[in-house]
Amino acid sequence: MGNREDLIAGARRCLEEKGWARTTVRDISAAAGGVSMAAIGYHFGSRDALLIAALIEAIDEWGSETGRTLAAYGEAGSSSAEEYEAMWTRIIESFTASRRLWLASIEAALQAEHSPELRRHLSGSQQEGRRGLTALLSGVPEEEVPDAVTRTLGSVQMALLSGVMVQWLIDPERSPTGPEVVEGLRALVDVIGPPPASGTAPVS
Repeated sequence: MGNREDLIAGARRCLEEKGWARTTVRDISAAAGGVSMAAIGYHFGSRDALLIAALIEAIDEWGSETGRTLAAYGEAGSSSAEEYEAMWTRIIESFTASRRLWLASIEAALQAEHSPELRRHLSGSQQEGRRGLTALLSGVPEEEVPDAVTRTLGSVQMALLSGVMVQWLIDPERSPTGPEVVEGLRALVDVIGPPPASGTAPVS
């Protein structure tokens, strides 16, 4: 690898081990195998610009890893509920197996408040995630997923994934398992009740 690639790799290592705020230029230089600190300014302009580049690379890897996790769940002959439960079990397993990548996604969300570039990248990745989840759950190609379904089914699934992820990263011992997520959704459906009959106005 060249100096630029070495610096991104070093910055990623520092983000995983130290986090954004605690990572210094000297730390990145050391993690990059001794690439000079001046090279950071030459290739990226600043420490923050380098860390943003490293975060974007980590987010892309995280997205690919998540896609692979979600694409292989359930067994032949399983019911839809069993497949959905198996999907959640695999997602939750990834919170431990790929903990640093999931933490990087939280780091990215925090830093996007101060970086329009990172915000744009996250916005695009988030929309891809919604659409991909909708396609997976609906069993249709992504290009055929209606926008309205992406904004409902995809957005809610993304919200569930993000919320369960945060719970697991903070307190895995008391966070829900795959079966508990499904059972919680069933309970929520009972609370909400069925949709109004077609042509019938909802009760106020």
